[in-house]
Amino acid sequence: MDTIIITAGPHRFTARFEDKLAPKTCAKFRTLLPYHERIIHVRWSGESCWIPLGDLDLGLGYENHTSFPAPGQILLYPGGISETEILLPYGSVCFASKVGQLAGNHFLTIIDNLENLPVLGKMTLWQGAQDIVFGAA
Repeated sequence: MDTIIITAGPHRFTARFEDKLAPKTCAKFRTLLPYHERIIHVRWSGESCWIPLGDLDLGLGYENHTSFPAPGQILLYPGGISETEILLPYGSVCFASKVGQLAGNHFLTIIDNLENLPVLGKMTLWQGAQDIVFGAA
């Protein structure tokens, strides 16, 4: 499986796994599929939504990590100085938490309907948490 479908609020996106750059993160996330949760708007990172995962230990380290993802470059922060989380950027982002700047593993890239990411982000900001499902393409 090279791609997955992400349904978030009323929007649907196709995302490509970044297997060559983040093989361990991609493999671990595939074991979680289908993955259903809710996204909320970030507090410190800028124009992004996130899924807080608390102290969940996925047994991952850093790979293909960045603090400055582009819109549609989905990150998984494996935990450490802040809680484990998934970040879904829709605009300008400097990934951070209350303890400072973070770097997360870029493991998925949205490859279609990017124009709907800011719409989803603003909807999440002003209307609250939205359902999100990561499932097989």
